[in-house]
Amino acid sequence: MSSGRLSHLLKGVLVLLPAVIVAGTRSKLWEVPTGPFTSSSNQTESLQWEHCQYRHLKDRVRITADIPPRLDGTWVSTRCEVRPGPEFLTRSYTFHSHRHFQALQHYYTESSCEDPAYSLTIRGKIRLLQASWITRGATEAEHHLSRVGIVLHSVAAKQRLASRLPPACVSLSISEAVPGKPYELYNSRAGRACLAAMGFSVAEMGLLRVETQHHSHGGEVRELFLGDIHTDWAQRTQHRPTGYQQPLQNAMHHIHPCPVCALVYRSSEQRPPVLPRAPAVPLSLAGHWVSQRCETRPNVLFLTRDFTFNPSQHVWEGVYRHYLDSACSQPTFTLSALGHYAQGNPSSKLSGATEFVFKVTQVKVTAMDESTAKLLNGTRPGKCGRAGDWRVGVEQDLTPTNGCPMLGIKLPHKEYELFKMELDHRKHLLLFTGERPTDGSSPDRPLRRPTSFQAPMVLCSEGETRPSFSTFNSKQVQLASGTAGLEKLVLLVFGSALCGWLGVY
Repeated sequence: MSSGRLSHLLKGVLVLLPAVIVAGTRSKLWEVPTGPFTSSSNQTESLQWEHCQYRHLKDRVRITADIPPRLDGTWVSTRCEVRPGPEFLTRSYTFHSHRHFQALQHYYTESSCEDPAYSLTIRGKIRLLQASWITRGATEAEHHLSRVGIVLHSVAAKQRLASRLPPACVSLSISEAVPGKPYELYNSRAGRACLAAMGFSVAEMGLLRVETQHHSHGGEVRELFLGDIHTDWAQRTQHRPTGYQQPLQNAMHHIHPCPVCALVYRSSEQRPPVLPRAPAVPLSLAGHWVSQRCETRPNVLFLTRDFTFNPSQHVWEGVYRHYLDSACSQPTFTLSALGHYAQGNPSSKLSGATEFVFKVTQVKVTAMDESTAKLLNGTRPGKCGRAGDWRVGVEQDLTPTNGCPMLGIKLPHKEYELFKMELDHRKHLLLFTGERPTDGSSPDRPLRRPTSFQAPMVLCSEGETRPSFSTFNSKQVQLASGTAGLEKLVLLVFGSALCGWLGVY
């Protein structure tokens, strides 16, 4: 599906949703639909999550999300983060009860965050607005910047940064900066041209979600999800997020052990954290990998992923379960993809990552709700499986029709990928796969290969391998009579937009 068509469909969603709000619920700002239109003023959304029933991950986790979120405190990176570009950074964000925030962003020259280049100090105010009607379970916010400062950590970093900035910015700021000394890059009385030239934006603060993991052993981990960063550098400063980055964790309630958390928490703009070198992990795809959580992608996508690799035959299978809500409790459709893959060279842009080429030769789709089935039954004969024969819970093979143009699926299909492996805090294997383009396009040529990663997956090695969910919410919001048709219409338009994002291989 083209990005133009997808944009048109999403505009339809944006037009229709306010109609439902006005005609149906007359709800308060925080009455957000998180399932079958469930909510309360201080809602706690909860779910049970099990990665899989295997020897080393038997901890059952209950996750709650408060709406509106409680931001007070300091939130820190748990690893060296990779943003599209690529950019390598660690973050430390502190929110105060009077709405002020202070953010520290430390940028590095390489993917292990051992060689600091420069640090940014960002001060401003944030105001929570309302629950998001686009990204369910999220809260929209607005921010006001008061100051942005920079500290360069080497002459080489100063030269690299100067080469990216317009001459006016270099002459006014960077040329005068001395490594190790703070310099004001922006204040509320100055323009933002130099910030934009650096690709700087805190648009990520336009979308927030705070989750608390309640572990069976009694411990808690609090995570702050901020808005996603556009994969196209040129679009970054204008982007309005609808998905999330990898979360920050609360400095007082984080995973244990977490040496990175402590280093980032104790850092300052003049003393950036130098992360310990992680042990190299050989890439070994063999086995069954699953999502660690309900994943949120840009433009209204909630899903879980389930991959199986057979290296001896270079065969892979991916199962993508799509949902309507941020708790992954309301399934809409399931997509199963089969094909082959070839391992390429080590990445020249990301140390420790490896290039791959994936080919998809077979795709099967199962409609999981009536709206999706009805949508697929409206396709022309011979274009998307057996026209008129779509039923809830019944799988259809799209291979005989060479895919489904309406769903953006064309077979056979090739993509250029990027994989990396790491160990988590418990020394368990994590698999990072390339981040999907924000605009929904496909990395179908080498120049479009990802330069950043999606949320990591964990290895399932034995026993039951399907994630299990159990959700509950505090209150129900009833739609007024006469709005059921509007809800169905929203779901159909939403389904169309959603299906346009099936290129997730």
